[in-house]
Amino acid sequence: MYATQALTHVVPLAAELDKNKVTPGVLGFLVFAALAVGVWQLMKSMNRHMGRVNFEEAPDPAASEAAEGAPGAPAKK
Repeated sequence: MYATQALTHVVPLAAELDKNKVTPGVLGFLVFAALAVGVWQLMKSMNRHMGRVNFEEAPDPAASEAAEGAPGAPAKK
């Protein structure tokens, strides 16, 4: 069956719809629910991956050299 033939069967049904009462219907709800579930799974995965990150900031070597040469700093023996 071609798309144009299918469309000719649907056109008479469209004339019966009240243009003031058109809603997204079940298909709209299913698409919205699928998007919501997808976002929830992505957030859950992101939290799991962020929990696995073990980040310890290395001391800045330039800052430690500047602190050694500063007045009042303890001298190395």
